[in-house]
Amino acid sequence: MFPLYDENPTRITPYITYGLIGMNVLVFFHEISLPGTQLEQFLQLYAVVPRELTNNLGGEWTTLFTSQFLHGGWWHLISNMVFLWIFGNNIEDRLGHFKYIIFYLSCGALAALCQWIIGVNSGVPSLGASGAISGVLGAYIIRFPHARVMSLVFLGIFFTTIRVPALLLIGIFFIQNVISGLANLQAAANMSVETGGVAYWAHIGGFVFGVILGPVLGLFRRDDY
Repeated sequence: MFPLYDENPTRITPYITYGLIGMNVLVFFHEISLPGTQLEQFLQLYAVVPRELTNNLGGEWTTLFTSQFLHGGWWHLISNMVFLWIFGNNIEDRLGHFKYIIFYLSCGALAALCQWIIGVNSGVPSLGASGAISGVLGAYIIRFPHARVMSLVFLGIFFTTIRVPALLLIGIFFIQNVISGLANLQAAANMSVETGGVAYWAHIGGFVFGVILGPVLGLFRRDDY
């Protein structure tokens, strides 16, 4: 099930959402233009490396923000940008441009810290917009609990579109990440070697902080500006 668009109209042009998508795409094209060694150095410099953050918070804190514009592959980028495109515009519409960018970057940074707490001595870079976008999803689900999203459903070699509740779509996303995050914790407890993978706890943390920060920044204010 892949979301295509939601059915909530917006009253403003979501310039920040468009800008964020553009920046993520441009940075990714820069990533894939780099040869292997330079790419590794680039990611070490701008992604969150938990061990480096632990040893030098004062010098590494900026990676909590720069890491939000890095991606590990085409599917990582495309899936994140689709979710941002669909759900970000309505949150930007309700918060306004300025508060929205503060909200987005704050959710992303706090999400990265959640992942850092799980493995403070890890040397595996943590990157991606998923934590910030999870914050957007958390805010969306409490602001538009009855919204529906047109989604693409694959049935073997065939596909169709159906309208599904946003609550169901985002709920599945959140539950999958909770289960995977708990499984990763159990695996880490039983293994002495360092493992990489999806930053599930960044997703969970971003979602929770989106639910918290959205109302604080005016998500439920009156509809007129």
